[in-house]
Amino acid sequence: MAAPTEALDGVAPATRELVLDLHRRMVRIRRFEESAGKLVETGDMPGFLHLYVGQEAVAAGVMSVLGDDDQITSTHRGHGHAIAKGAEFRPMFAELYGKTTGYCKGRGGSMHIVDMNRGMLGANAIVGGGIPIAVGAGFAAQYRGDGTVAVSFFGDGATNIGAFHESVNMAAVWDLPVIFVCENNGYAEFTSQERHMRLTDIAERAASYGIPGVIVDGMDALAVRQVALDAVERAHRGEGPTLIEAKTYRFFDHQGIKGMRVPYRDPVEVEAWKTRDPIHLIETIGVERGLASAEEFAAIRGEVEAEIQDGIDFARSSPDPDPADILDDVYTA
Repeated sequence: MAAPTEALDGVAPATRELVLDLHRRMVRIRRFEESAGKLVETGDMPGFLHLYVGQEAVAAGVMSVLGDDDQITSTHRGHGHAIAKGAEFRPMFAELYGKTTGYCKGRGGSMHIVDMNRGMLGANAIVGGGIPIAVGAGFAAQYRGDGTVAVSFFGDGATNIGAFHESVNMAAVWDLPVIFVCENNGYAEFTSQERHMRLTDIAERAASYGIPGVIVDGMDALAVRQVALDAVERAHRGEGPTLIEAKTYRFFDHQGIKGMRVPYRDPVEVEAWKTRDPIHLIETIGVERGLASAEEFAAIRGEVEAEIQDGIDFARSSPDPDPADILDDVYTA
C-alpha cells in the first residue's frame, strides 16, 4: 500500500485553536499507546494490545466535530477513539491493568473500553461488531429527534462482512444520522487489501447503497475533520449516512510493538508512511501558517507526559477486583 505523497483533499482551513486542539488529541493518543505498549512488552501490564499509533488523525479529526451526546462505536484498536472523544488517562490505564478503577472496573480490558458519559458505546473485539450498534444508535437519535449522530469506526477487512452491508443498507434506506468511517490501513490483520478484495477504494461501495462515499487522507487531521464536518451537517439535514474512507497506516504491527518474527509488510512501505506522521504534519502546518509555534507544541507534549505518568501511577496503586464480586455488572434483572 503506497503512501500518499500529499493530502488527497488539498489544504483544509485551520485556526490556531483548531490546530492546537487536534495536536493535543493526537499527542494524547500517541503517548498513551506508546506507554501502554512498552508496559506490556516489559510485563508490567498484563495482556496484549492493538495499538493505534499512526492513525491518530482519523480519530482526532472526526471527534473534533462531535459533542459528548454524539455516540461512537469502536474496534479492537479502540484506545485512540476513546481518548480523542475525551476519555481520561487514569481510568484508561486502570482498565488495561485490570483494576477496579477502570472504565469497566477491570472487567473489559483493552478491547472493550466504554465511557457512556462521552458517548463511547464501546470498543468491540468482533470485526465489524460495532457497525450495527451504531446503526441502532442512529435509529434512536432519529426517533428522539435530538439532533445527535452516531459514528462507527472499522477497518478495511470489516467491509467484507455481512453486518457491514446490512447496516449500511438499513441506514441508507431509513436516512439515519450515521457516519461510517473506514480506517483503511491497508491490512486486515496480516492480509493486505489487494488479497481480500478487488476494490482499490472502499468508498466505491457507498454507491451500492445510494449514499456518498468520500476518500480522505487519513494522515491529515484537518482534511479528516473537514469531511467529517460535511457528513455531520448532512446527517443534521436529514439526508442520511455517509461512508468515509480514511487512507491511513498503523506504524506498529497488528498487535504490540516488537513486530512479527516473519514480517508481512515491506519495511520500505512502513518507512514511507512514517514520513507522513500525522502529528509531525499538523505541527508543520501550524508553524508554516503562523498559527502556532514549536514551543507551544512542545508544551503540549510536556503536559501530556505529566498526565501519562499520573495515569500509570494511579492505575498501579488502584485495587485489584475481588473474586467475590466476579458476577457484579455482568447480569441485569
